[in-house]
Amino acid sequence: MIQRNILRSANAALRSQSSFAPLRAARPAGFTARVMPMPSQRAAARWYSDAPAAKEGEAAKEEEAKPSETKPSEADELKATVEKKDKEILDWKDKYLRSVADFRNLQDRTKREVQAAKDFALQRFARDLVESVDNLDRALITVPAESLNAENKDLVTLHDGLKMTESILMSTLKKHGLERFDPSTEGMKFDPNIHEAVFQTPQPDKEDGTVFHTQQKGFLLNGRVLRAAKVGVVKNS
Repeated sequence: MIQRNILRSANAALRSQSSFAPLRAARPAGFTARVMPMPSQRAAARWYSDAPAAKEGEAAKEEEAKPSETKPSEADELKATVEKKDKEILDWKDKYLRSVADFRNLQDRTKREVQAAKDFALQRFARDLVESVDNLDRALITVPAESLNAENKDLVTLHDGLKMTESILMSTLKKHGLERFDPSTEGMKFDPNIHEAVFQTPQPDKEDGTVFHTQQKGFLLNGRVLRAAKVGVVKNS
């Protein structure tokens, strides 16, 4: 009796375990079924993926490599606009400074051209005027010094009047830049830029190249030679 009861209870336990056995699941794509043995039970199927699992570091790199699609903020847009306006301001400032410089250069050039035109007009007038000055100078030279005495009052008066006229005339011409120079009285050395050597002669008491005689006086107009002086030069050797 005891053995029959043990057999009946064992058969009942086996029937209950077989009724609750797990259903076989459908096989998904990419997975392989492996049967793992279980003690005192039927074998159950487990499914495993054939593809290797992705590493966490590689997944993070892929996320970082993706370009950000975030739109620029309002502050960035304002900054870009300000930078653009600053470039335009610098460009217009450069153009303004260049225009001012060109205008000033034009003013200076025009001023020089006007002054050159005035000098040229005065130069033509001065060339015609120096001939009259030369005649006045010759008239004074032709009167001998011994003739200027009390017996010739009229001649003395005429000579003094001519000399006064010459002095006033030369003072007026000097105000306008026209000056007369006499190299022999000033003891100048011969300068080919302002002198014209007419002849050369030895002078033992003077150095070579010294101007000792003036045949025709020279004139300067605003520091430039209007007419070179014709002179005689010492040459001892």
